[in-house]
Amino acid sequence: MILRALYDYYHRSGDLPAFGMELKEIGFIIVIDKCGNFLRFEDRRIDKKSAQQFLVKKSVGRSSAPVANYLYDNSQYVFGYSDKGNMESMRKYFDTFKAKIKEIYNIFSGNEAIKAVYAFYQQEPSAIVEIMQNDPLWVDIVKNLNKKYSTFSFLIEGDTEIVASQKGLINLECNDEKMTGKLCSVIGKYSKIVETTTATMIPGSSQATAKLVAFQINSGYDSYGKSKGHNAPISEEAEFAYTTALNHLLRSDSHNKFMVGSRTFLFWTSSNSEASKLSENSLFALLGRADDPNKRIELVRRTFMSIYNGTLSANKDDKFFILGLAPNSARIAVVYWNELPLREFASLISKHFTDMEIVDTRKDKKPYVGLHSILGNVTLGGKSSDASPNLPDAVVKSIFQGLPYPASLFQACIRRIRAEQSVNIVRAAIIKAYLNRLTDNNNKKIDIMLDKENQNQGYLCGRLFAVLDKIQEDANGIHSIRERYMNSASATPAMVFATILNLSGHHLEKLNAGGQVFYEKLKQEIISKLDANGFPAHLDLQDQGRFFVGYYHQRQNFFTSKENKETEEQ
Repeated sequence: MILRALYDYYHRSGDLPAFGMELKEIGFIIVIDKCGNFLRFEDRRIDKKSAQQFLVKKSVGRSSAPVANYLYDNSQYVFGYSDKGNMESMRKYFDTFKAKIKEIYNIFSGNEAIKAVYAFYQQEPSAIVEIMQNDPLWVDIVKNLNKKYSTFSFLIEGDTEIVASQKGLINLECNDEKMTGKLCSVIGKYSKIVETTTATMIPGSSQATAKLVAFQINSGYDSYGKSKGHNAPISEEAEFAYTTALNHLLRSDSHNKFMVGSRTFLFWTSSNSEASKLSENSLFALLGRADDPNKRIELVRRTFMSIYNGTLSANKDDKFFILGLAPNSARIAVVYWNELPLREFASLISKHFTDMEIVDTRKDKKPYVGLHSILGNVTLGGKSSDASPNLPDAVVKSIFQGLPYPASLFQACIRRIRAEQSVNIVRAAIIKAYLNRLTDNNNKKIDIMLDKENQNQGYLCGRLFAVLDKIQEDANGIHSIRERYMNSASATPAMVFATILNLSGHHLEKLNAGGQVFYEKLKQEIISKLDANGFPAHLDLQDQGRFFVGYYHQRQNFFTSKENKETEEQ
């Protein structure tokens, strides 16, 4: 299913490299004259992590035996140099690339560009490197030999196109004869089957040879004497299409991916409809790192709601795909996969917005429903990348499948509140969303804002604690009650509320008459709804969560009431 979805994405995209080609990052260009003499290096890096992409012949698969790419490669092949061995040990790679150049020259001997490159390789590798070492870029090249973009190709002085991208040198090489072979398990056609698949680099992977589909030998997976790709036949056409699509989705500027820690999540739709394109852009704004998420979150909500309610029409056959990948020792691990109708997906994202919605009195209403915001607020350093390894997968699964949010998210949120004595909007929203998705008919669902009809004992204790905290803030401008008593008040209310109620009496004396009456009435209104036996001796973890939401709601209500009062006076 995954390979077929990627195959279809390649064919519906329309602007991806044709069969046998790929866009390759080439960081350094070797400029030579028409006689094959080295002139200089050209730096084609964009930044420290990426370089200019060129359309070239698809890279070859490699194992232990040296195999050269078509008119481009790394320093070991192109000029026999590496920081991991001497020139002599690199000789076999250089000779392999030199042989490839000769093979191309024999086919295109009339081409001026390949003549110059062929002349360049009439020199010994030691002589080539000796000349190159005088170039100003040499030191920088040596420092970056292990970078992804550390690939080299040739440019003839006066030309604008590198040799590896010249169509006149590639066309015949790409027109491989079609062969009737085995039935491809991806597209259901008889075609030539690949023995090994192409490596795909994903963020965080230490192996340049890691693959989405890999075959082992003599490991129990060989079936009826079949080895490598013949165990699960994949045609050359299908393999090229799905690997090209995968690399396109993984590109550095892709808006079809988001990352959390070592996990990379890719997403795409099955069609080019307006609803499909808007849903892809909206999901990136919600879960990726969009340029200005503050302005886009509301647009994201409207987009998915429009798809769900039919305002923005989507074809009934349109699907949405999500693929989660993680680096592994020798292959890429699939940690998540889901495909579902686009309208159903839109309803699940809309439900996430609804569940996470909570009163927000901030002037700068920053988004709080995005994945990075959620995870960052339950970690010590405030970074989503610091979240426990399995938490991002569990949260993504909850959002994309409409399942209850993970208990580990709720527990981590409670721990951070206790550690910092801080209930911000994100943490309150997490608790509300977690509790409301649980199938618990004994407790009332938590509202977006203050609910004076909610008589849950934890919620009421949280409201009362917020009142006592606000009294101290108004009287003395400090929050020592919150700092000293919040944790115990949320877990064992009966042990501390008598003390802090007594303290609040002293704080009330410092307020004016109006303030004293207001707060006293509010205290009595909340206390009257508590159990007749007094404050609970103990609150379970879920009611501790309701305590913190009640605290947040009541605090926000003070600001809302103040704003309303100021508006009425104006």
